[in-house]
Amino acid sequence: MKTYLKLVNFEFNRCAKLYAALIGMTIVSQVIAVFAASRKYISQLNEALYQNKIPKEQFLSETGEISMFEVVNNVWFYLPIVICITAILFYSFFIWYIEWMGKNTFIYRLLMLPTSRMTIFWSKLTTIALMVFGLVSIQLILLLIESQLLEVLVASEFRLDLSVRQISEVSMYLSILLPKSFASFVSYYGIGFLLLFLSFAAVLFERSFHFKGLIMGLLFGGSLFLLFGSPVIAREFFGFDWLYPGEILIIEVVLGILVIAISGWVSHYLLHKRVTV
Repeated sequence: MKTYLKLVNFEFNRCAKLYAALIGMTIVSQVIAVFAASRKYISQLNEALYQNKIPKEQFLSETGEISMFEVVNNVWFYLPIVICITAILFYSFFIWYIEWMGKNTFIYRLLMLPTSRMTIFWSKLTTIALMVFGLVSIQLILLLIESQLLEVLVASEFRLDLSVRQISEVSMYLSILLPKSFASFVSYYGIGFLLLFLSFAAVLFERSFHFKGLIMGLLFGGSLFLLFGSPVIAREFFGFDWLYPGEILIIEVVLGILVIAISGWVSHYLLHKRVTV
């Protein structure tokens, strides 16, 4: 456990600068989104009321109040979310390949540690998980701050206040990051971590067998993902619809656990038997 915690701390410190940059970019960009959306609305409001002499009631009936809907669908808001997702996807592979870089490859020292090699696997997986949930937590806090900022910038009579749940429902990205139900949370993040397990196994295949391992890793990951998605594929494309949605969900959970178990076992085998110093 002590070695595991040290490795997690080491892995997280190694990506700290990238992580801080993603957080800083998200904060700055989304605050800009609040100012941009409010400025655009106030400009329309001033033009309607003072230049075109349109009554306030008519403007509100035609244009409506501003809300966080305009903010979260602004490019300044969702672009950093896309960048963060892309960066974490890239780092999920890079977190392995960085060990083989340079003349004195660090992987040799890691593999010689007096502990199970799966400790390396779990430390990297934990680091990615911490990055994901950390960014989601920061996004949740930002939504609260941005809602308060919008209240300061726009008068209440021209503003429609939304709860965090309502805000997440009007954005495609937020509806995935902040699911409205526990079942959705398990589904979205469960699939995410299942893909992470498959990605790690594919990388270890490539590191074990090189180019041939790349093909093996792609086939392995693709086959297991098809196995996981087989109930939905059978229903949507082949008309096998005799199961209720709740039953399909149970089967998907069981298959997901099976796929993760197989991926973990294969990763264990490759780390101990194929990836050598």
